[in-house]
Formats: sequence, C-alpha cells, structure tokens
Amino acid sequence: MKIIAHIETDFPEKFGIPRQSGIVEELQGKITFEPEYRNPEAVRGLDGFSYIWLLWQFDGAEKDRWSATVKPPRLGGNQRMGVFATRSPFRPNPIGLSSVRLEKITFTERGPVLYVRGADLRDGTPIYDIKPYLPYADCHTDASEGFAHEIRGNRLDVIFPRELLEEFPKEKRDAVIKVLRQDPRPSYHDDPERKYGMAFDGKDIHFRVEGQKLTVFEVVPYEEVRKKNDIIFDKQPM
Repeated sequence: MKIIAHIETDFPEKFGIPRQSGIVEELQGKITFEPEYRNPEAVRGLDGFSYIWLLWQFDGAEKDRWSATVKPPRLGGNQRMGVFATRSPFRPNPIGLSSVRLEKITFTERGPVLYVRGADLRDGTPIYDIKPYLPYADCHTDASEGFAHEIRGNRLDVIFPRELLEEFPKEKRDAVIKVLRQDPRPSYHDDPERKYGMAFDGKDIHFRVEGQKLTVFEVVPYEEVRKKNDIIFDKQPM
C-alpha cells in the first residue's frame, strides 16, 4: 500500500471529528498529492464527479490494535458489537473509507489540489486511494441501518456567545456549530460540571454540556493549550 496524498483539515485531534463523513458538509478539506502522484493526468475527468471516495489510513495508536468486538460510543459505551458491524478504528487493517463532496480541483506547482467538503479526517491523514462516487452503483435506497438507526437523531442545542464565535472566520462558523451540535462526547458522559476542549481551526473550544444544551465558555489559541503541562479538559477519543 502506497500513500498517494495527505489531507489538510481543521482538526488536529480526533476529539470532535464527526463520526461519519458528510454529516457536516460545511467542513473544508484540501488534498495534496505526494510527488510521485502529482501528474495532472491522474485526475483527468475527476472534476465531472460531485462526490469522491477516500480510502485512508488511521494514523494513531489504533494501527497496531484490533478487537473482535468493540463498544460503540453512541450506544453508551456499554454494548458490544462485532468490529465488522461498526466503523471503529480498532480493525485488523488501519483503513478508513469516507465519501466527500468534491468542490474543485486546482493545479499548482505541487500538482493537482482537491478541495473537498464533509470529511471526517484528522489533519495530515494519509490517503491510499481516491475513487469517484457513482450514484447508480453506490447509493442503495432500500438499505437497512442496523443498530445505527437507534442513534442517528441526537442533536444538542449549542450556545456559542457571539464574541467567541467571531474568533473564527465567517466561512467556518456554521461548520463549528454543527460539529458541536453532533455532541463530541462519548454517550456515557453525563456530568454538567465536566469541562471539554475541542481543537478546531487553530483554536481550542472549551464547553460544558447539561442535558441537551452545550454551552461554549472559552476559545483560546490551540498552541496555548498544547504548552500546558497539566490536562484540564477532557479530550476523549471517538
């Protein structure tokens, strides 16, 4: 397996990344190819497709771990399902699959650059392959959802003070609110006094959750948090 490209996103950490691609389509990403694959001919015709598939590498500690059963966070962390019935990263092979919207392709001195939306990938994630999404073959309108049907609808009300929201560019404000609305926490967390920190676009967003209400109380530079020696805010893995 050869890494053909890397993606740039606003998520330097796993915490907060949507659990599936396409849930927050406002999220922006940029894919740049490795030198060996920067031939513009390799993407000829790709601009005719509105969505593409990304095959990518889980690049955390989970690469060397797998389990026959896992506890999906959205089921409260107390029910086990077979790993092949989930999209858990703890798999025999560290391969992820995402469908993203292809916004445009530009051509630079570093080769083609793909601009995408709706990616559920951490910044710097290696990409193994890119394929076009074909509606007639890839969309199954009669598909059943399994246990995922039980957990699809949960949304939080987000209280994000204007002066804090304005720390982000206008084009990213809707995205950050929708990410928080998905509830980044594991489902078994239910402590209104607990503080959480989510890294996004060079900032660290600090918030609490009580019932169905998520309240942002602070936004600080991400590097400022990284330099702290003590862990104050929970950053649980997905």
